[in-house]
Amino acid sequence: MSSTALMNNYGTRKLTLSKGQGVWVWDDQGNRYLDALSGIAVCGLGHAHPAVTKAIADQAATLTHCSNLYNIAVQEELAERLRDISGMSKLFFSNSGAEANEAAIKLARLFGHKKGIAEPVIIVMENSFHGRTLATLSATGNRKVHAGFEPLVRGFVRAPYNDLASLKTIAANNKNVVAVLVEPIQGEGGIQTPSDDYLPGIRQLCDDQGWLMMLDEIQTSNGRTGRYFNYQHYDLLPDVVTMAKGLGNGMPIGACLAGEKAADLMQPGSHGSTFGGNPLACAAGLATVDTIVNDGLCEQARIMGNYLKQHLARKLAGCANVVEIRGQGLMLAIELSEPCASLVDKAAEKGLLINVTAQTVIRLLPPLIINNEEADQLVDILSDLIKQEL
Repeated sequence: MSSTALMNNYGTRKLTLSKGQGVWVWDDQGNRYLDALSGIAVCGLGHAHPAVTKAIADQAATLTHCSNLYNIAVQEELAERLRDISGMSKLFFSNSGAEANEAAIKLARLFGHKKGIAEPVIIVMENSFHGRTLATLSATGNRKVHAGFEPLVRGFVRAPYNDLASLKTIAANNKNVVAVLVEPIQGEGGIQTPSDDYLPGIRQLCDDQGWLMMLDEIQTSNGRTGRYFNYQHYDLLPDVVTMAKGLGNGMPIGACLAGEKAADLMQPGSHGSTFGGNPLACAAGLATVDTIVNDGLCEQARIMGNYLKQHLARKLAGCANVVEIRGQGLMLAIELSEPCASLVDKAAEKGLLINVTAQTVIRLLPPLIINNEEADQLVDILSDLIKQEL
């Protein structure tokens, strides 16, 4: 199935998926695939999870949308749940990760203007990815994302990822900086994990300089890396944190959470969304959050991530084309010494859905519910392909 009514911004798509159950999906020809991508870190509970399915059905039968002109009970309940889990103060609901990051960027600018800085600057990182709206693609450290959309939004200065010294140099030379926006683990950039002192170092620098520490946890939150938020692996709290992807297990929903320094910057009329925080999305979000917490899926992600890394390392030992196996929780990467985009189709032919990013990095984002038997199938198929096909 390939419709000419669609713009070609996704290129040729060879599979038409028709249904899913747990970690498995089926195409329209009846072929089954182990989904090691989870809709790009979205379906952390797997497909057709009963708690989310029931929450969506019940809410759809009651009230789907009413706009933010009115109080929405399930929105308030989800907000309070996320506030308690995160340790933050207040939040704003959006429809996507890009919109959550837009809200964060606006918070930083409001913060700067409140300090009397006419042209606030946000430090962002090379090889980062923050979205495809004009502001978030401008913040993104990837020239391919920028191409054709100039002029870009001003107010960003770029630094190498995992390099505290470069941030200190910027601090000494740019007095308009008001915030640092960083992914705890770079997803689209190839699952790049920082040194243990990087995020704590940013927290200290932001405290010293009076900046906001803003974390883009669009991909790393909702249990993906073994804690509900990645920053919870450290003894710190950010000032702003964004989340989306796995929050609704497939329903479009994102959030921008703010701590005390940023929680009251937004005032009536300064930001909004017609669909953001609608009853249907929030019902799915609440069911997702409660399931992740109550079923211990953060710990499950940690355990299964270690299991996958150990078994991949064992199966791929001695492979000259394997540069590194890395990641945290169920956000994993196998970096190869040569481009490997061809493995996506070859893996699908073997019944496995994967993704390649940064040209040479196989990205694995399986559902948090994956078990040992399913993980073993993933490892066997993928390791055989790496050894035989490259």
